Amino acid sequence: MPRRSLSPEEQALWAALTRSVKPIRAAARMPAPAVVPIKPVEPKRLTPSSARPFVAPPARSPAAILDSGWERRIRGGNLVPDMTIDLHGHTLSSAHVRLGQAIALGLAQGARILLVITGKPPKSAAFDSHSRRGAIRGEIGHWLETGSYADRIASVRAAHPRHGGDGALYVILRRSR
Repeated sequence: MPRRSLSPEEQALWAALTRSVKPIRAAARMPAPAVVPIKPVEPKRLTPSSARPFVAPPARSPAAILDSGWERRIRGGNLVPDMTIDLHGHTLSSAHVRLGQAIALGLAQGARILLVITGKPPKSAAFDSHSRRGAIRGEIGHWLETGSYADRIASVRAAHPRHGGDGALYVILRRSR
């Protein structure tokens, strides 16, 4: 794209602006020093005592089973979601973004239980083994395990029929740190 030249008004404004700006350091106006050759630095040799392998901290993954109180509330449908996220009508990419935004908002608001509605697959797909699950439902587990908030998720569970059953999930967040 070719650059355009400044109009006389723009040139006057630019000149006034440059006159009003003061450098942070006087050294910033000094010319760069002459190039001085740098002598090569010999790399440090690691001794067995100084070489320690990197050990990553253990990742916290969602638990398959929570304590008995949580389990009883989940089975009985006695959970009251703090937030509900409906992913109906979203593409995979927009659903993924929406899920991340909702988890971030839930964490910011101190929510513990998110109800994520993915939708049930069509009944005609029940006999087709390749289409048993909807696209969003098929990907959501991966998104939750590998997402930036994976360590903040305590558990992911199928929702009670009162909250959508097979078409929804409870995402139970860990307590704030």
